[in-house]
Amino acid sequence: MNKGVYVALTSIAAAQGLKIPLYFFKTGKWKPGLFFQTGGMPSSHSAGVSSLTTYIALQKGVPSIDFALSLVYGLIVMYDAQGIRRQTGELTLKVNDLGELVERIKKEEKVPFVEKQPKKLKEMLGHQPQEVLGGALLGFFIGYLGYLCSENSHKV
Repeated sequence: MNKGVYVALTSIAAAQGLKIPLYFFKTGKWKPGLFFQTGGMPSSHSAGVSSLTTYIALQKGVPSIDFALSLVYGLIVMYDAQGIRRQTGELTLKVNDLGELVERIKKEEKVPFVEKQPKKLKEMLGHQPQEVLGGALLGFFIGYLGYLCSENSHKV
């Protein structure tokens, strides 16, 4: 498999793995399931794309089309992770709060109200800007290490 893919997947796994101890230090709660969830610090999206972009820059050079493609793709992914996906997460918080409001209204009304209870929507979808930055820095570091470990590192 392509070494750039290994570097990116390693970054994603490292970011996902770091979410567990960082969450523990922040809250005192141990949640190993965070490894398989989206959102949180650091952003695995940012780590993956920034490590690949770093690796490509060092391996092929900044003037290469490979770097240009990776950089633009990475910027779109990071923008989406902290912009659109974060807004979706904030909207989800509001929707989940509406469920609690309906429950309170139902208790005060005399009219029978039957509703199927939907699953609560996942609230941690996107990233705060600092989570994107944290993932990008982690990715840069892993991309650089991947380049140093590469047998082709002498090409640049």
